[in-house]
Amino acid sequence: MSKQAGILKVIHAVADIDGDPAPDESLFDSGTLDSFTLPDLVTGLEEEFGVSIPDSDLVPERFDTIHKIEAYLDSKIV
Repeated sequence: MSKQAGILKVIHAVADIDGDPAPDESLFDSGTLDSFTLPDLVTGLEEEFGVSIPDSDLVPERFDTIHKIEAYLDSKIV
């Protein structure tokens, strides 16, 4: 499974959406995610990719698009 497919899997698990958001679509502006679903998204990403995301990184700007999430995960997965 590709990284993007794993991210989409987590997004679908925490958000009630039909279809997949575009890679550069704002997940917060579109209403796909909000401040209440962000912790669930982060927990799902930690489980899916085996990374640890510190609380200090829980800012919407870091997880606003699929591309931003992918870039963030690339920085955590060594």
